Amino acid sequence: MPDTFDVMEPRAALVAVARDFHARGWMAGTSGNLSVRHDADSFWITASGCPKGRLNEGDFVRVAIQGCAELERSAPQSRLSAESSIHCAVYQLFATAGACLHVHTVDATLVSQRAPAATCLTLPPIEMLKGLDIWEQHPQVELALFENTLEVPRIASAIQQRFGAQPPRVPALLIRGHGVTVWGETLQQAYNRVEVIEFLLSYLART
Repeated sequence: MPDTFDVMEPRAALVAVARDFHARGWMAGTSGNLSVRHDADSFWITASGCPKGRLNEGDFVRVAIQGCAELERSAPQSRLSAESSIHCAVYQLFATAGACLHVHTVDATLVSQRAPAATCLTLPPIEMLKGLDIWEQHPQVELALFENTLEVPRIASAIQQRFGAQPPRVPALLIRGHGVTVWGETLQQAYNRVEVIEFLLSYLART
C-alpha cells in the first residue's frame, strides 16, 4: 500500500502534516515550516506567519531551488518565509530530497543549549537509529549542530559549506535554540524521520 501522505496532493499533504505536528506541540503558533518538491527546479513551502494548526492549501509559496526566488503564491496574501533559504540549501545539496520539514520542539531546544561550544551532538546508540537507516551494532552517529542567527541566509550558507564538504550521515540538522530540520526522498519518509529524530532528542533530553 502506498504511503498515505505521498498519494495526496502535495499541499494538502503538508496541511495534514502541519496539523499533526501542531497537535503534538511541535509547531506552536506560527513556528516551523514545511516544504515538498514541486518539480526538479522548485518546491512548495508554508508561507510566513501562518498558524500551523489552521493551515490551508492557500498558505503556500512556490520557490525556485536555485536563487531561492518566489515563483508563485497559492493565495495573494501568502508571503515567502525567511527560512526558505534553508530549504533551498537542502534541495541544492541533496538531489533526491523530495520533502524538507522543520519543527520547533522543547526537547530539541533543551539539548542544543546544553552544549554551547559543540558543532554536533552524538545520538544515542539505540534501536530507533534504524529509522535513519543506521544498521550497525553500537553505532557512533552525530547530528550536525549549527548556530542560530536572525540572518537566516547565513545559516543556510553554513549548511551548504559544511555539508558540501562532508555530507551528513543522517538526513537532519539541528539549529541551536531553534529546532530540527529533516529531509527525505518522499514526504512520508521525511515525516517518519522527524518522529525518529524527535524520539532520539527526547531520549537525550532525559539522560
